[in-house]
Amino acid sequence: MRTFGPGAAFALGGLGTTVGMDIVRNDDGTLVVPVEPDRARESDDDPIEAAATTRVLHPGEGGYDEALAEWDAQQNPDREPAVSTRAGRAEAMTLVHAVAETEKHDVAPAIAALDDPEASAEALRHVLVGGVHSVEDFAKEVAEAEGGDPLPAHTATKIIGEVLAELD
Repeated sequence: MRTFGPGAAFALGGLGTTVGMDIVRNDDGTLVVPVEPDRARESDDDPIEAAATTRVLHPGEGGYDEALAEWDAQQNPDREPAVSTRAGRAEAMTLVHAVAETEKHDVAPAIAALDDPEASAEALRHVLVGGVHSVEDFAKEVAEAEGGDPLPAHTATKIIGEVLAELD
């Protein structure tokens, strides 16, 4: 099972995570992430008994992109690191634009139109691994390639999550 380590606690805006719990992605795109509760104790000798808690992260909220990348990795822990190809990235940009243009972000028809869904998924995973600035840059690239204004990063991230959930 993949879990966040100490470095990821910083990436999630200070959220420490509890080992042994998975991240859950809800249908609305929110993520339920495990966090360690504050530990109050009288001295260093007192045992620490803290129950695991969770926090809901919404697209655009600090740590969401990193948590979504971790959720995606949990879906297939044996998957190799994401590698983005030129063709996969181009299809991924077209896919994100097509989904963004639909009123309800309907991903199924856009995915059906792909020549290589796996290459597109890998390109989108590669974007997520880069964090929020990578998502922002990707949204700008989509606007340049497909026309229109760049999507807000939280919208692009939510679409990427919807696409990856559909493909997995």
